[in-house]
Amino acid sequence: MAKTSGKPVATSKPSKLAKKAVEKKVVEKKKVPAKEEEIKEKKVGKPVSKTPTKTKRETAEDKGEVTIEKKLIALYSLQQIDSQIDKIRIVRGELPLEVQDLEDDIAGLETRIDNYIQETVSLEKSIVEKKNLIKDSLALIKKYEDQQMNVRNNREYDSLTKEIEFQNLEIQLSEKRIKEFQLGLEAKKEEIEQLQKVLQDRESDISIKKNELDDIIAETEKEETELIKRSDENQTYIEDRLLTAYTRIRKNARNGLAVVQIERDACGGCFNKIPPQHQLDIRMHKKIIVCEYCGRILVDEGIVAKMS
Repeated sequence: MAKTSGKPVATSKPSKLAKKAVEKKVVEKKKVPAKEEEIKEKKVGKPVSKTPTKTKRETAEDKGEVTIEKKLIALYSLQQIDSQIDKIRIVRGELPLEVQDLEDDIAGLETRIDNYIQETVSLEKSIVEKKNLIKDSLALIKKYEDQQMNVRNNREYDSLTKEIEFQNLEIQLSEKRIKEFQLGLEAKKEEIEQLQKVLQDRESDISIKKNELDDIIAETEKEETELIKRSDENQTYIEDRLLTAYTRIRKNARNGLAVVQIERDACGGCFNKIPPQHQLDIRMHKKIIVCEYCGRILVDEGIVAKMS
């Protein structure tokens, strides 16, 4: 008998796995020329249109967003306009305050005079009442004296005598009150006369001051109205949060400066030194930076140059 070897005998028909591998190779060969054709078409074909890339600042402007730099320019220009308005009002000096004080004095004097006049009227009424009371008392005394002539006993006579004494005391008291009221009335009239003289002086002073103030206002009114109009227009470009902060800083500051420039490495409002890192941040225009000492908004020379 012939010996059979352990190795598998190769058959003429290929297996299923071999068929699949051959098919994959054929498909890959077909795909390769397709890719090469696409690459050739790209090289030979129409040039691809390149869209220009926009920077972040341009996209922010397209969307309607206001950059920090524009906000700083708007704030600084608003500060310059308000400073010019303040200078015009300083030219007027203390005349508006003096006129206001005189008006308050005149109003106070007028009220005091009115109160004194009312008091004099009430005193005159009291004097008339006391005089009428004296007349009534005299009439009663005469009545009681007539009754004394027709009394029947001593008791009636004594009671009428007491009534007459009481009425005499009432007359004396009324006369005393009349004298007091007359003295008070004379004092009030004297005070009214003095106050009226003071009132006339105040009215003459206020007329002079008002004429001076009107002359100054007539000279600067046109310029002031134009500046106020420009200030209102600039306020529309600033958001409400920044505008409220600006007005708050202006009220707290003595010189009315809320936005100041860096001068000699120091704040233009309080003149305290600013660290170099803060100066660099201010020049970058990435955020609004305030002075850590006085709270004023700080800008660099670049903002000032762009605004001018």
